[in-house]
Amino acid sequence: MSGFEQLFPGSLPRLVMFDLDGTLIDSVPDLAAAVDNMLLKLGRKPAGIESVREWVGNGVHTLVRRALANHIDAEGVDEVEAEHALELFNGFYEDGHELTVVYPGVRDTLKWLHKQGVEMALITNKPERFVAPLLDQMKIGRYFRLIIGGDTLPQKKPDPAALFFVMKMTNIPASQSLFVGDSRSDVLAAKAAGVKCVALSYGYNHGRPIAEESPALVIDDLRKLIPGCLDPAAEITLPDAVQPPSGNAIVVVTRKLWMKVIKALARWRWRA
Repeated sequence: MSGFEQLFPGSLPRLVMFDLDGTLIDSVPDLAAAVDNMLLKLGRKPAGIESVREWVGNGVHTLVRRALANHIDAEGVDEVEAEHALELFNGFYEDGHELTVVYPGVRDTLKWLHKQGVEMALITNKPERFVAPLLDQMKIGRYFRLIIGGDTLPQKKPDPAALFFVMKMTNIPASQSLFVGDSRSDVLAAKAAGVKCVALSYGYNHGRPIAEESPALVIDDLRKLIPGCLDPAAEITLPDAVQPPSGNAIVVVTRKLWMKVIKALARWRWRA
């Protein structure tokens, strides 16, 4: 039985929100290269790809601090040094996406969902300046109506603010929405928003099995969500589906747009 059949019997979610790194793309090789170049510029030893793989998932500010501390706890890092290191990292990473790849099954799944009329959004902790160019390079950006970076809103995952924002903008309730991610932050954000969460086992969760976070479902290939393994004749219906008019533009949510909707979002702001 497919993931959708288990979580949404007889139908499909009207909205699927995706994480990016570790869910749709494997960006660790490029992130590790930027981290190592940053450390070398600072006169330090490179961290290596395996360490970086365990450090990613909470935004570049945290990644840089973990690299400086050479530990996931990122304790005892000087703030001035961290800011300087962040500037170096951004410079190296901005021009380096040659090693990033899309995971198997991702393009097939996005294409299938698009054909079914399912709304899709991207919610990532990666700074927004990196997101759209990377999506264009990976040739998957056109599938997302809403794209939210880690510095788009005042909060980022595991705060559920971005999920509430997307559901508000699309006018789709949590009961008809799904979040797909790979980390503890993703699962916590989805649970706080009242949204079912599917987690990918191949992603970045600081070396811990994602099943420990108790998502609604754990899969190792996005195609396992789809009834009949991408069979276009699979009998499944989309409740209250409205096909978006052709030519609808992708919306990359920026800080300017955020200021226009802050009052609406505030009603759903998570309180720990």
